[in-house]
Order: sequence, then structure tokens, then C-alpha cells
Amino acid sequence: MEKTGHHRSVTDLEKQPEPEPPAAGASLSALMRHRLKTKIGKALYKLRQQTVEPVFGIIKSSMGFRQFLLRGLEKVSLEWHWVCLAYNFRRLHRMGVGIKPVARN
Repeated sequence: MEKTGHHRSVTDLEKQPEPEPPAAGASLSALMRHRLKTKIGKALYKLRQQTVEPVFGIIKSSMGFRQFLLRGLEKVSLEWHWVCLAYNFRRLHRMGVGIKPVARN
């Protein structure tokens, strides 16, 4: 909701009291701003660092996918599914999951 730097300051590390709840007729952005300033809201927002976003970085840097080659929502959706499928196959290969050859006598 507000622009913040990547580095914490001393005031960020000090204990802060819970913010006052917004007024009854507050806008949606005011409600969200209040949620993000609470302890629970900060903890939930912090989970974003560990969930999905590394996948996009891997797709961009390791797989080299920077832009869509096709045009139109349907084609772009199909292309994104291909990228996700390639990413998942790559993960499975790295994990060693797959069909194992069977030794025949």
C-alpha cells in the first residue's frame, strides 16, 4: 500500500502498538492499510517471500522466459501452461522422479 525500502530502520525494530481500527465507513484501501499494519497482517504478508515468487525468478533467469511470443489471451494462456509444464518436468527430473528402467533377466 505504501512504498517501503528493503532495509529495516531502528523504528521498524522497536515495538509498535497495534494501530487503531479504521472508521466504520472507511475505504477498501484504508481497511487494507490497517490490516497490513497489524501483527497478523505483517506475518501473513511476510509469507509472500517464501511461497510462490521464487518460481517466477527461476522461470525468468534459469529458463530464460522473459516475454510471451504469441498474442491474444487464449494463446498467451496456452504458452504460460507450456512454461509451467516445462518447469514442473524440470523439477521432477531434478528430484529423480520418473519411470525407472526395469532390469530384465
